[in-house]
This record gives sequence, C-alpha cells and structure tokens, in this order.
Amino acid sequence: MAVQLWEALKESITVYTGLTPAAFFTAIAVAIAFYQLLSALFGSSDDVGHVDHGSSKPEEDVKPLPPPVQLGEVTGDELKQYDGSDSSKPLLMAIKGQIYDVSQSRMFYGPGGPYALFAGKDASRALANMSFDEKDLNGDLTGLGAYELEALQDWEYKFMSKYVKVGTVKAVGAAADESSAVAANGEVAEDGPSAPEEATEIAHESDKKETE
Repeated sequence: MAVQLWEALKESITVYTGLTPAAFFTAIAVAIAFYQLLSALFGSSDDVGHVDHGSSKPEEDVKPLPPPVQLGEVTGDELKQYDGSDSSKPLLMAIKGQIYDVSQSRMFYGPGGPYALFAGKDASRALANMSFDEKDLNGDLTGLGAYELEALQDWEYKFMSKYVKVGTVKAVGAAADESSAVAANGEVAEDGPSAPEEATEIAHESDKKETE
C-alpha cells in the first residue's frame, strides 16, 4: 500500500511540476534553508536594535540629584515648602529639630510614598510613637517614655548616617519659652545662691545668735 502511494506521489510531482521527484525535494530543501538564513540575519539585526534602544532609555530618564543646599535655620512653615510637591526643590524632613535632605529616598518620602506625610515636617513625635496620625506630626517630645525616646534615637542615627543635614528648625512658642526659662534659671544660679540655699543660711545665722 505504501509503495503504491509513493509511486502515485512521484507521478503527481512529475505531472504537475515537470520535475523528477529528486529534483523537486531538493528544491524544497534549498528553499527552506534559504528562508532560515534570511530569518536569522534579519531577526538578529532587529534584536540588536531593540537592545540598544532599551539600554539607552534609562540613561536618558535618570537624572543625577543636585547637591544638598544648606538652609540654615528655618521656621516650620518654611520647612513645609520642601514636602515634595515642588519637584524643583529638595525633599526635606526633620528629626529633633535637625533637617535632613531625603531627596535620594523620594520613592519613600515623596508624593505617593508610604512616608510622604512626614516630608516637610519635624516628624519626631510621629516616629517615636510609630504613628501616622496628623496630630503627631510635630517635634513635641512632651510625655514620651523611655521606649519611645529610644525608638526616636534609632531613627535619628539612621538619618545621620544616610542623609545630609541641611539646617535646623527654629524653635517657636512653648519650645522657645522653655529655652528662655532654662537660660534665665542659669543666670540666677550664677548671680547668687538659690532659694533653698538662702533659707539654710538664714537658719544657721538664727541658731548662732541664740547660742551666743
């Protein structure tokens, strides 16, 4: 049966192509080889072009960060201008009144990042309490316990080692009053004895007079 089919196929090839079966199959083999050769040549050329375009695009999109700019002492309201909403300005954040440039971590602290609400603010209290509450986004450390202060210290060490300090937050309100009070107490201590010391001296003088 197979022999009969083969003989019928050879006759059909001769009738329809005018070629012998050997010449017909040779022509097919040559055509396939030629097609594969052309595909390999043009395919590799396209691949090379594709790789070149892919490797050059990231180089065009990535821009180096500008060097940190020293701000000096600024108010809390001035610090808010560096919350990432203006891409032409550096991204800043403060811890314990010390301002750091966190522009290199824009994916975390920039708009849309998981810690974006900390940018442009002194987030000391929020970091100490591990809080994302709006009321904790300030530098007030009143009432914090040892555990919270230790957590805040860890954050400060991290920022000191990773980011550049560019300024400080100007103390206003209660913080400024507290600093003034501390300074005033220091002056009184230098000028004369404190109230408890004065009371002790007066008591000694009275005892001495009674003895005499």
